[in-house]
Amino acid sequence: MRALDALDQFQSNTNLKAWLFTIERNIFYEQKRRKKREHEVMTDYAAQSHTRAETRPASSGDDVRDLESVFWLLSPLLREALILVGAQEMTHEEAAVICGVPVGTMKARVSRARVRLTELIAHARGDDTSANG
Repeated sequence: MRALDALDQFQSNTNLKAWLFTIERNIFYEQKRRKKREHEVMTDYAAQSHTRAETRPASSGDDVRDLESVFWLLSPLLREALILVGAQEMTHEEAAVICGVPVGTMKARVSRARVRLTELIAHARGDDTSANG
């Protein structure tokens, strides 16, 4: 897509393969930088979330804060699936394409994430009976 967008920049007397490789290399480096930055931001946010959860009283009863504090306890794959399908309101098919997995895998991840989130919230509230049944 980028090559097609930049086709007017290609010089006909140059090597097409090298030009396309340069575009692909630049995309690769851009994705690596973006992924590194996303990881840094998510790590910082998770650390702040845990700090806020530890400093507030356990009896506050604030469901949103409970959700926020336990959300970061999910594995990255489950968290990603829940964000894409739940928060971003994507279909399982769209999320599967983004993650490069089969649709069934995405559905399973979302299901496991919801179950695990329910268990974690119950545990955080001290209600371990709902986590087992």
